[in-house]
Amino acid sequence: MKSKINIGVIFGGRSGEHDVSLMSARSVMAALNPVADPSFPFEDLPAGKANAEKYSITPIGISREGKWFSGENLREALLKEDLQGLTPVVLLPEPGNAMLYARRESPHGTLLEPLVKLDVIFPVLHGTFGEDGTLQGLFELAEVAYVGAGVLASSVGMDKILFKDLMRTHGIPVVEYLAFSRDEIESAPDMVLEACEKLAAYPLFVKPANMGSSVGISKCNNRSSLFEGLKEAARFDRRILVERGVNGREIELSVLGNNHPAASSPGEICPKMEFYSYEAKYIDDSTELRIPAPLDDETIQQAKETAIRVYQAIDCAGMARVDFLLDRDSSTLYVNEVNTIPGFTSISMYPKLWNYDGISYPELVDRLVTLALERKAENALTVRTYGSKA
Repeated sequence: MKSKINIGVIFGGRSGEHDVSLMSARSVMAALNPVADPSFPFEDLPAGKANAEKYSITPIGISREGKWFSGENLREALLKEDLQGLTPVVLLPEPGNAMLYARRESPHGTLLEPLVKLDVIFPVLHGTFGEDGTLQGLFELAEVAYVGAGVLASSVGMDKILFKDLMRTHGIPVVEYLAFSRDEIESAPDMVLEACEKLAAYPLFVKPANMGSSVGISKCNNRSSLFEGLKEAARFDRRILVERGVNGREIELSVLGNNHPAASSPGEICPKMEFYSYEAKYIDDSTELRIPAPLDDETIQQAKETAIRVYQAIDCAGMARVDFLLDRDSSTLYVNEVNTIPGFTSISMYPKLWNYDGISYPELVDRLVTLALERKAENALTVRTYGSKA
């Protein structure tokens, strides 16, 4: 009997999106092995039943303080912030092992006890210390297959300023923007405010450079709210982005693949709030998701082609969600951002778009695992040494 593929699903983390990660992780684990959570409907789908026979799941939770744990009811323990009874774990940055170790304390110090050897890691961490390339660097050092983008694409995709700079070099339209440091905002606020007001008329949007799920984002309609928005964004990052406000429709596409990615049909976010804030995404349930987005064929084709250009420009792999703003006044399609680990609950836009195109949630996570293994095999072809052997 063929042994199951061991998948470590990592979630939680040290970011403002910790709680969002816990929501995504439950859906991912249920889709990979529905037996682990029979309350989810995935076991009723053929792909879900197939995954149960194929994968064994090891949950790995990272606390808000950055400590790694595994154990029973891990997700609920992180949610309640009650970590008693959990097993501290660690993954070492040593190639060819990919062993998850339990950390045991003894009178002689910390002992490492082999827990499970991981074949693939499925990171479900949104935001800093998970989606920004830091964790991916650990996986690369350990030479373990992992779902999603590598170090470079994760870093560029996470940093909104660097991402927009790169888009401009590729001739991909982005909304006009300025970048500031936290130090500039604190030491020369008048200079920053004047520069912002020269960029464009209000409203202006202020965002932390490295954050997702709309955390720390403000829509500013005057100088007073702009100053407050800058201070709020500076709480979450040392680099801050200011953008011209656009009377835009929020269009999103999912991208899937490695060297030959495909783009999904577009969807549209229609928030009832003033903009698609954190509250609109995860607390208020009045936001409408239109799938497919009501767009003409030319705009749909343009969005698909541009999404793939964005994906390839940052050397993405596995998956990403590319977000656009379609200007109602000029009909210009602006790239807003790319999410290399998009929201992954069963009702999130990324899986819902693929579901509309005929790929169920369990089939989608199965494809992502396959893409991770394929990418590791491709990376293994790279020569790491040079020169003749002694």
